[in-house]
Amino acid sequence: MSTTAYSFRDSNIRKTWAIFTLFLIIVIGVGWIISLAYNDASILYFAVIFSLVMNLIAYWKSDSIALSLSRAHEADKNTNRDLFNVVENLSITTGIPTPKIYIIEDSSANAFATGRNPKHASIAVTTGLLQRLNKTELEGVIAHEMSHVKNYDILVSTVVVVLVGFITILTDFFMRSLWWRGRDSRENNGSIFMIIGIATAILAPILATIIQMAISRKREFLADASGALITRYPEGLASALEKISSDRPMAHPQNATAHMFFSSPFKADAGGQQKTPWFVKLFMTHPPIEERIKALRQMSQ
Repeated sequence: MSTTAYSFRDSNIRKTWAIFTLFLIIVIGVGWIISLAYNDASILYFAVIFSLVMNLIAYWKSDSIALSLSRAHEADKNTNRDLFNVVENLSITTGIPTPKIYIIEDSSANAFATGRNPKHASIAVTTGLLQRLNKTELEGVIAHEMSHVKNYDILVSTVVVVLVGFITILTDFFMRSLWWRGRDSRENNGSIFMIIGIATAILAPILATIIQMAISRKREFLADASGALITRYPEGLASALEKISSDRPMAHPQNATAHMFFSSPFKADAGGQQKTPWFVKLFMTHPPIEERIKALRQMSQ
């Protein structure tokens, strides 16, 4: 493995540990505020145990959860021979084990990679991707996903699926419980802690989502560049992006897994010459497609 590959791997492993630590801080912090609001120390103990268990699940089982949320099923080699050939050939080129291949029954063109490391990686593609793209375009998209696998991006993005999802569930549960129990408080201190608790419950999922989006946007540009170098044909990936930019949204998109996909599963990103406003970019899980296409075509010059 090259020095650069080691650098990406080590960086993403450190980033994963940082996310685990931040998750512990957020969940335990929210648990502490809730325990004060309800004057019940057992809530804090539960938060500590819950955060540790969720970290373990996030590391060992998050790929299975991501595939299940996306309604993916394992691909049949006889039915999808061309796809298997592309994945196997690019695995040899990148020097990593061949990932497991999954199919998502969806007419929207999209794909994602998941897993905790290259030895335990999977790539899922939609039926729409296989129908709409030609061979060079498909190679470009698969090479992009292979880059995520080789650079250990999949470890970070897959862990985020579970942790962000559980932070959202936990704070939603707290908000609902406050609606029924918090309004009955008659003590000033209790009211103050409830206000702090509500603020924490609102800010925690927002912070988690910002982390999710920031990780996604930065790594997509790198995966585009790495994928173009693997195929030695940046135009193939640029052409695939142009087709996908005008595509329909996926039938069953999930907030928790949106950052993992090749392109946003919620709606078609703006392509061509349209410029995305800066304030819109702040709330996007992916960089604007027009910027990705421009960067790829600059590589061809």
